[in-house]
Amino acid sequence: MVPSGQLSPATRPDLSEIDLIDLADLAPEPAWRRPILLDADLLLLVTGGHGTAELDFRLLPCRPGTLLRAAPGQVLRCAPDLDATVVRWRHGALRGMDVDTAAVPAHHQLTGEDEDAIINEVSQLSVDVRQHRDDPAGRALLRHQLAVLLLRLSLLPVPAGPGSGTHRAEVVTFRRLCREIERGYRHTRRVEDYAAQLGCSVRTLTRACLAVTGRSAKQLVDERVALQASRLLAATDEPVARIGRRLGFPEPTNFGRFFTREVGMSPGAFRAAHTQPPPRIVRPRSPAEPTVGPGRA
Repeated sequence: MVPSGQLSPATRPDLSEIDLIDLADLAPEPAWRRPILLDADLLLLVTGGHGTAELDFRLLPCRPGTLLRAAPGQVLRCAPDLDATVVRWRHGALRGMDVDTAAVPAHHQLTGEDEDAIINEVSQLSVDVRQHRDDPAGRALLRHQLAVLLLRLSLLPVPAGPGSGTHRAEVVTFRRLCREIERGYRHTRRVEDYAAQLGCSVRTLTRACLAVTGRSAKQLVDERVALQASRLLAATDEPVARIGRRLGFPEPTNFGRFFTREVGMSPGAFRAAHTQPPPRIVRPRSPAEPTVGPGRA
């Protein structure tokens, strides 16, 4: 059985190496009653409507020109009022390309020349996907177009965030720890284990994490476990006890205490809270605009 919130192989639209789809094609039900657990890389370019997208439980305002970047394993839910073009690709689509997808902002409002350039790139990619996806030379063209699009997005100006003035050595240590956490969070939450893997001390890891994020290494490990639990609770019907076992909690009560401490509510309450329609952002109406019917912004 495929958990609710995920599309089964039989019903999921065919996923080529690189594909363009409408936002409505992502959701198994039109109202986005609950988040979906992503199994591919996505770029969403909002083309119509005003509302919110919820990416890993972070509410992001959206309007035409908003760009969202989502990765496999994340959960996504969008306001039903939004329209968007979605670029979707498999991991192998960028093999051999010197592209750091982590440098692409997760949420960005395009403006001016940047908006024109990105819209042109996406429009051309859409045309070429329709015309050349079944041709070997065409597939190579699509891979290079996707790489150019992502490289262009990685050059967008972004505001300085936490850790922007941190010493490079601490940033490198932090990134190495993040990679190890991603590989090991299902098996251990002990910072000592990650320090041993990286060949450094717990103190070094904690100092790097505090410098970059303001949080300790232990907090980062626990946050990653809680995030994965939240994803599975919100986007699937998998039993709570099984989710806990998958994340290293043989006893359901221990998992419940951990999750409640990290998230602020029990696993059952969190699941119930995320089966409701996402909040909407209503665009203020100017005095010159005519009144529209209920449910529209």
